[in-house]
Amino acid sequence: MFEKQKTLAKEFSIKGVGLHTGRYVSVVFKPASVNYGIKFQRMDLADCPVIEADAFLVNDTLRGTSICKDNISIHTIEHAMSSIVGMDLDNVLIELDGDEMPILDGSARIYAENIERIGIVEQDADREYFVVRKKISYCDPKTGSSIVVLPDDEYALNVQISFKSSFLSNQYAFLESIHKYRKEISCARTFVFLSEVEILFKNNLIKGGDLNNAIILVDHKVPQDELDRLAKLFHHDKVEVRPDQKILNNLDLQFDNECARHKLLDIVGDIGLVGKRIKGRIIATKPGHFVNTEFAKLLKKEINKERNEAPFYDPNSLPVMDINEVRKLLPHRYPFLLVDKVVEITPDFIVGIKNVTVNEPYFQGHFPETPVMPGALIIESMAQCGGLFVLHNFKKHYMTYLIKVDNVKFRRFVQPGDTMILKVSLLTEVRRGVARLRGQCFVGDKLCAEGEFMAQMVLKKE
Repeated sequence: MFEKQKTLAKEFSIKGVGLHTGRYVSVVFKPASVNYGIKFQRMDLADCPVIEADAFLVNDTLRGTSICKDNISIHTIEHAMSSIVGMDLDNVLIELDGDEMPILDGSARIYAENIERIGIVEQDADREYFVVRKKISYCDPKTGSSIVVLPDDEYALNVQISFKSSFLSNQYAFLESIHKYRKEISCARTFVFLSEVEILFKNNLIKGGDLNNAIILVDHKVPQDELDRLAKLFHHDKVEVRPDQKILNNLDLQFDNECARHKLLDIVGDIGLVGKRIKGRIIATKPGHFVNTEFAKLLKKEINKERNEAPFYDPNSLPVMDINEVRKLLPHRYPFLLVDKVVEITPDFIVGIKNVTVNEPYFQGHFPETPVMPGALIIESMAQCGGLFVLHNFKKHYMTYLIKVDNVKFRRFVQPGDTMILKVSLLTEVRRGVARLRGQCFVGDKLCAEGEFMAQMVLKKE
């Protein structure tokens, strides 16, 4: 029913040169524990600082994606990030002894092949998704670049690129399933226009660039002496222009749309900085690292906002737990079983449903002429939902007892005919059998009550 988090079966190492710094760097990809996420660690610095792969830590997108924390940076992370997300991993630590990831062959192929070679293992924790419920869009008015995400059952991407070039005026790429990433996307190499090469060199960039790690597009007529100078610059005997493809003869194109596929590769990596897997379809027009990472920040804001909004509830969808499964975990019975079903469980929260009818016995006295659900029972409903959240991994071997209630606030009445949507989130990891939880009760999109709970897990007596 739930997808499990995944990490590497074991570590692997890669060495290479940074595209812009030109310095050699050694990189080690290591397995990481559940809920660790993706992090980078600078092994060349004192205290070996760790930097999270987080969109809000992006500090430069000029010719790649860089992240920075406490004035410590790591550059050109997009291909490594793309390989981790594209190969369906959740928790990875990347150690490196420099400030830039290696460019390798200009794609994510070597990363992806190493991940495939050493293997992937499932972990004992459910994967949490950001499920797209509505259209979310971002547009950069300066460039006309835009990204939109729409609801979809999987993570899918459609990309269009457009340049002022006869060879690359418009090109498209798509990925219908992340499981096709390794063969269809990971090997797509970066590209650059010949007219940009000299400018990049003059700006002290692409020191690690050569004719083996980029497709060089020829966007103007090039005399032979310029080609000879370019060959000398890249330590090649000779380079030529392929008139049929308008690229230098350093590399053979693997796909007719390899440039668009590489832009898709970059999007997978940059949007991986959201920190959650996405169920939605991304449609990108003229994407680049700036618009990609700004969109990732927008998605992170939506995720944070969603934590305080009413959960999405579709009464037509099958429950995660029906009333019979609820009864197997909770000892409560009539008239004190106050959760009818569970519609969502993630590693961080649970969503339960309680349908309130006028037939509830407490309405006889609370209050006959103006029936209102007692606040204590709303608290109990949230607490029972929290109990289901804690117990769903332990099944019938434990019971939970409420030992503390804090910061309870009631914001509106709950009355007959209302459907209570109960969202209970884990505040800290369960330690020594004690769970700290935050509960929210919604009717529609209105918050009715909220509070914090502490529950003790106790082993059942046989």
